[in-house]
Amino acid sequence: MRIVVQRVKRASVTIDGKLYSAIGKGLLVLAGIEDADTNDDATWLANKIVNLRLFDDSAGIMNLSAADTGVEIMIVSQFTLHASTRKGNRPSYVRAARPEKAIPLYEEFIACTAGLIGKTPATGIFGAMMDVELVNDGPVTIIIDSRNRE
Repeated sequence: MRIVVQRVKRASVTIDGKLYSAIGKGLLVLAGIEDADTNDDATWLANKIVNLRLFDDSAGIMNLSAADTGVEIMIVSQFTLHASTRKGNRPSYVRAARPEKAIPLYEEFIACTAGLIGKTPATGIFGAMMDVELVNDGPVTIIIDSRNRE
C-alpha cells in the first residue's frame, strides 16, 4: 500500500455535488492499494499514521501524534498512487489492485485505524469520482509505502 498523509486544517469529500464527509484539524490520508498488498500492510500503515508525530507540542515542535491529540482522520482511496510513468506519457495503473482485492484491504485499513483511534475515520466512496478539498497545514505531506517500511 502506498499512502500520502497530509496534515490539514480541514478536508472534505464531495460526490455528485453533495458533501459526503468532512473533518476539521487532522490527517487526510490518500490510500493506493496494489495487488501484492495484504492485511499486514493495512495494519502496519494504520499504526504508522495514528502514531506519526506530525502535530506541534506546546513548544511548537512536531512531537504529538493523532493518537496523542485526538484529531480527526479522513481516508480516501486513490488508485492513481500506483501510476507508472516509465513508458511514454500515459500513466499505467497495472500495479493497482482490482476492486475485488482493493476494497477489502481499504475497508481493513479503515477498520484498523478506527480500532486505534476509537472512532471511524471519515472516508470517500471507493471507486467514486470525488472532489477532495483540503487546507494543508504547514504544509506537511508525507509519503509512505508499506513495501519500504520506512
